[in-house]
Amino acid sequence: MDQQQKRRQRYIAACVILILGVVVLMILNICIGSVSIHLADLREDETLRKIVWDIRMPRAFAVLILGGALALAGYLLQTFFHNPIAGPFVLGISSGAKMVVALVMVFFLGKSIRVSSAAMIFAAFFGAMISMGFVLLMSRRIQGMSMLVVSGVMIGYICSAITELVVTFADDADIANLHNWSQGSFSGMTWDNVKVMAGVIAVTFCMVFMLAKPLSAYQLGEVYAGNLGINVKLLRLAMVVLSSILSACIVAFAGPISFVGIATPHLVKKLLGTAEPIWMIPACFLGGSVFCLFCDLLARMLLAPTELSISTVTAVFGAPVVLWVMIERKKRK
Repeated sequence: MDQQQKRRQRYIAACVILILGVVVLMILNICIGSVSIHLADLREDETLRKIVWDIRMPRAFAVLILGGALALAGYLLQTFFHNPIAGPFVLGISSGAKMVVALVMVFFLGKSIRVSSAAMIFAAFFGAMISMGFVLLMSRRIQGMSMLVVSGVMIGYICSAITELVVTFADDADIANLHNWSQGSFSGMTWDNVKVMAGVIAVTFCMVFMLAKPLSAYQLGEVYAGNLGINVKLLRLAMVVLSSILSACIVAFAGPISFVGIATPHLVKKLLGTAEPIWMIPACFLGGSVFCLFCDLLARMLLAPTELSISTVTAVFGAPVVLWVMIERKKRK
């Protein structure tokens, strides 16, 4: 068996493992909770069917979709900046999206106007693009990886401070509940939410997958990609817009979630043994789904009936991966 065939078998095996992980964790997320449910009991108990269909299944599918989108956004940003610890949360993109969504919700809820899912995504996209603009300006002036990350963190702190100020001084009870969302949470998902996020992220995923070949050349350097006839400026613009759409969709529905976008691409790359976008793109999506399904299950169960912020759990598992990446990078220098 030649080397290329062995690599292909490894890629397929890795994807199968990730798919099985998604299926198993989906079942666990649906069955485990404050009320334990056996699938066989659903035929006899109408109440259990309502719990599964109206509460647990929409949440599980939302975690699957948004977790995958978050990992894919992280992969695009790491590729764009050639920076292994770039991600929507670290670069302040999630915080910018959170800030604008909070402002929009405060304005409309204060007037007793319901905010649609589409409006939330648009507001989050606008905020994400503002933060991304600042990060891009910084990246032109700052060459060092560490300083770029510090700049992103500072932007994130400023946006988070504004958001907390808005939430703290809100009078309406519905607005005050924004505090839970601002910490990151998958609770309260509905099938309508799932339909909207699935549509937006499915289209975005397809567009990212179509960029697999140009991204492969871009990873080898912008000059190399340009010599192959790739419009590098257009490719970079596409990466910015697509990563911002993915980040916006996540923040609009679940708030900012830390470390998934940074850690998952590295774990998936290790599992696959390659950085080829044609494999990394679908595997990152599946890996992000597995990561978030696992963390959301822990967030619900560790201190039940109290639910932890999802970012609290993702940070516990994601932060060590970031430290490992930085140590490995230091060793190679």
